[in-house]
Amino acid sequence: MAPAQAILGVILAGGLSSRMGQDKARIRLGGAALIDRAARRLRPQVSAVAVNANGPVLFERGEELPVFADLDAARAGPLGGVLAALDYAKRHYPEVSHVATVPTDSPFFPTDLVARLARVVDTPERMAVARSVSGLHPVFALWPVTLATDLSEWLAGGGALRVRSYLERHQARDITFPLIDTPRGEFDPFFNINTPDDLDEAENWLWVLER
Repeated sequence: MAPAQAILGVILAGGLSSRMGQDKARIRLGGAALIDRAARRLRPQVSAVAVNANGPVLFERGEELPVFADLDAARAGPLGGVLAALDYAKRHYPEVSHVATVPTDSPFFPTDLVARLARVVDTPERMAVARSVSGLHPVFALWPVTLATDLSEWLAGGGALRVRSYLERHQARDITFPLIDTPRGEFDPFFNINTPDDLDEAENWLWVLER
């Protein structure tokens, strides 16, 4: 099991957010930017938090975090962000064994996400990924720092850019997270915001989930 002090948390904020028409990190939900919500939810679960983004990130005063870009300007989707995160961990946190990644657009992810993923990490090379009734959630995962070179070679050699393909290559273990019981009904904690309608729905759920 990877202890929390050996895990770096990284928020993946490098996407273009074309369906939202703006940078998702800056979208406000309940008065708080999604990037700040992700940081507040992830921070208690890991030893430190940083952000992968390919442009400037605006934080609330007192919420500033280190920001690093993809290693390849051509970008390789979420896997490019994961590779940059592993490289960042190696250079700045040599004591870290794994990197936990989360996206900016799922503001209700479990507060025990990292702990539950870490329970199945039985070797330094073990990956773990979250699942719920809606399916696999490939960017909610625990990545071994030791696989930085392997992932770099995978991307350089033309390997598939789908996160799921790389997880399958290394036989990542998936952990199923239950739905949340609320007075309004069951709710998937990995609900993500891709469109303005999704944002409206998230606002409607917010008062139920955070009251």
